[in-house]
Amino acid sequence: MIDEVKATLIPGKPTPMARYPHVKRAGDLLILSGTSSRRTDNSFVGADRDENGTMTFDIKLQTRAVIKNIQSTLQSVGAELGDLVELNSYLINMDDFSGYNDVYNEFFDYDGPARTTVAVHQLPHSHIIIEMKGIAYKPI
Repeated sequence: MIDEVKATLIPGKPTPMARYPHVKRAGDLLILSGTSSRRTDNSFVGADRDENGTMTFDIKLQTRAVIKNIQSTLQSVGAELGDLVELNSYLINMDDFSGYNDVYNEFFDYDGPARTTVAVHQLPHSHIIIEMKGIAYKPI
């Protein structure tokens, strides 16, 4: 039986799009909700509109922002990226896989989390081209 289960909504983070926590602790496990490059003002890193109104997306900028958002979420509950044991990534376009891997490799090595990456039809907002969720192990 798990002794402690606690949901955490982190001040200063973008408010979730529905009623769910940023992270939930279940004993020694930290389960992170899906994380994107969304800022607190509801804009997105790596999603820019040019002078003609055309949206352009940068997988490297979004991936870096997502991982940094995950990092700050973990830090808010006393953990760090090195505590991740699993990371699931969702890409809108597998053509972005190489750029995503380039940035991922800046943060993790072979001793990093187990990982799965899949392509999905769409994510919760049209400006999100990558989303990640993870599980970390951090003893209480």
